[in-house]
This record gives sequence, structure tokens and C-alpha cells, in this order.
Amino acid sequence: MKKSFLFLIIILPFMLSECQAGQPSGKEVISEPGKTVVQLTNDTFKKVIFNYEAGSEWKYAGKRPAIIDFYADWCAPCRQLSPLVEEIAKEYSGKIDVYKIDTDKENVLSQKLGITGLPTLVFIPVEGKPQITMGAIPKETLVKAINDILKVR
Repeated sequence: MKKSFLFLIIILPFMLSECQAGQPSGKEVISEPGKTVVQLTNDTFKKVIFNYEAGSEWKYAGKRPAIIDFYADWCAPCRQLSPLVEEIAKEYSGKIDVYKIDTDKENVLSQKLGITGLPTLVFIPVEGKPQITMGAIPKETLVKAINDILKVR
């Protein structure tokens, strides 16, 4: 069971469309009031997720499990995944924290974290190492990752 899930997380992204990071955007993203997804910058990432400048060993700063959606406005699979991320954030409100990072605006952070394809979702459990998936994934796979990696039901 775990092997098949890991297979999905590793192989599925290559089967689905993805964009290459680094394309120009030209659009401004503004967080809307009342949304359950929080927009992060490099500075806020270092405060609420992990300060990569203070040390190289991973230490999550959050209190709840989290998902980070690395995206760009020009990326079609990112636009496809975005409503699903919003839906998940509402369904799991109070259980997980959901963040978005615009790779065009935060290219230094994206480079430091090795984000090369979009969309990229990072699943961060409270204890343990984060796990990454790339590409637009279906809701069932996202929910399974939340249950298995983040240990949230």
C-alpha cells in the first residue's frame, strides 16, 4: 500500500502536465480577505515554515501540518490545481495550514528549495521531513497524501 502511494507521488507528476519554473508572469497576485490560503514571501516563509539561513537541518516552525503550493500565474496546471487547493484549505480548516508561493515573485526562495517544475506541492508534517509532488494531482491523491503524510483525518 505504501509502495503504491509512493509510486503515485513519484511517478504521477511525470504523467501529468507540468510547467517549468522561471517563466515571466507580469501579473500581480493579491491575497483576498477571508480566504483560507495564505500567500507567503521569502521573509514570511523563514518565519512560519523554516529559516534556511539559520541552519541547514530541517526544523519546521509551524504548529500544524502544512501544504505549500508553489505556482505561477502563467502556468495552466497551476491554475487547474488552485481551486482544489482552496477547497482542501476550507475542508481541513483548523487541521492544516495551507500556503501559496508565487515562484515568479519569490524566485530566490524557489531556487533555494530546488523548485524546478510547477505546480509543486510540499507536504509538511509537524514531525519529520517534508515530501514533494509535482504536477496537477487529483483530489483523491491530495486527500490520501494529507491522510498518509500529514496524518490528518
